[in-house]
Amino acid sequence: MDETMLIGKFILAYLLGSIPSGLLIGKLCFHTDVRQFGSKNIGATNTYRVLGWRAALPVFFCDAIKGSIGVWLMMGTSPLYMILGGIMAMIGHNWSIFLKGKGGRGVATGLGVIIALSPAVAGIAFVIWGILVLLFKFVSLGSIVAAASIPILMYAFDEPVEYIIFGAIAAIFVIFRHRENIVRLLQGKELKVERVKRGE
Repeated sequence: MDETMLIGKFILAYLLGSIPSGLLIGKLCFHTDVRQFGSKNIGATNTYRVLGWRAALPVFFCDAIKGSIGVWLMMGTSPLYMILGGIMAMIGHNWSIFLKGKGGRGVATGLGVIIALSPAVAGIAFVIWGILVLLFKFVSLGSIVAAASIPILMYAFDEPVEYIIFGAIAAIFVIFRHRENIVRLLQGKELKVERVKRGE
């Protein structure tokens, strides 16, 4: 693959990642801008708070598939390029060109990257996330712990060293994006995964 094709695919991964699934699904299907309610985030969690599961599940799927496509665009190259394709999709989701540099937390998109790289690791991380959310009702807590488990699981499954390094970087990235949530968790002010009234 020549350099022009490679750069083009990285740009495409970023642009696909930039598509604001939560905003589009909310506006086109439910006539609601999810940025006006709840945590003001465009991700699946806030979409659930505002619009319920019928909207949140498609948003989660779309955000995850963006990460997987970023990896799949680089199939046939090296593990490093596959990871970089996924990272470009995550960057697009978090700092969307269509939202003037704003975006989501990147958890679902990051999960999509992990699914494409190592389905087994992604499955276990998702179970960890689900258990914590069911027990404590904080999606942010589940996301932080699940992200932190990724490099450990990658190592345990003897994945390539590039995948392990990516897992560690992705975990730091997700935790950094949740820094405000961490503060609210410590202060007891974090929003739980429950529906909110419009206008709140």
